[in-house]
Amino acid sequence: MINPLLVGLSSLFHISISVKLATQHLKQTSPLKVRLNSMNTQTPPLLTYLEAKGITLQSLIDCALEMYVPHPGIETEKKVTEMLKEELLDILSDVNVSMLEVAAFSVQEQAEMGQIPGLTQERFRGRPGPVADEILGLAIATYIGGTRGVFEYVRFDQAKPGLLKTLGSLTNDAIGALVAGASANVYTRAVRNAGIKP
Repeated sequence: MINPLLVGLSSLFHISISVKLATQHLKQTSPLKVRLNSMNTQTPPLLTYLEAKGITLQSLIDCALEMYVPHPGIETEKKVTEMLKEELLDILSDVNVSMLEVAAFSVQEQAEMGQIPGLTQERFRGRPGPVADEILGLAIATYIGGTRGVFEYVRFDQAKPGLLKTLGSLTNDAIGALVAGASANVYTRAVRNAGIKP
């Protein structure tokens, strides 16, 4: 006589295996998985936007490298370059960063054309000028890298490395904050991977 308990256990085992196989199949073929796989091979839309304005991924990396300080886990420029590329591509895929960066470029263009209410060209180009550029930079740096991102942003804002020297007053802060946030995240990750508490 067949033991009903064994039959029940056998059925449960087969159901469990079937569910597991179906779950694995869904994970591998789900729209989310397909979307994530295609994102890894596509240029982030924000990078396409920036490239149209003459800002390449390499120019962002070069900007960060000018401020590079060797740390545990990123002792060489080759290693930090790889990590910066990965971090920047991730950041450039974030829609919130896209909105803040596009806002900076749009306001820069409008300010240059005298289209910002109450903002004269003398005030825009003079000293002291508006502080909105610094506030926007702080917002971007904080969003990307937290307090460490803000610390890096201050360093970048003072030194204006690489392409930052060629950008307008609003856009150099927005791009500087983006690169500074990426740089801060890379340092933090490298130190953590090296087993050192930041």
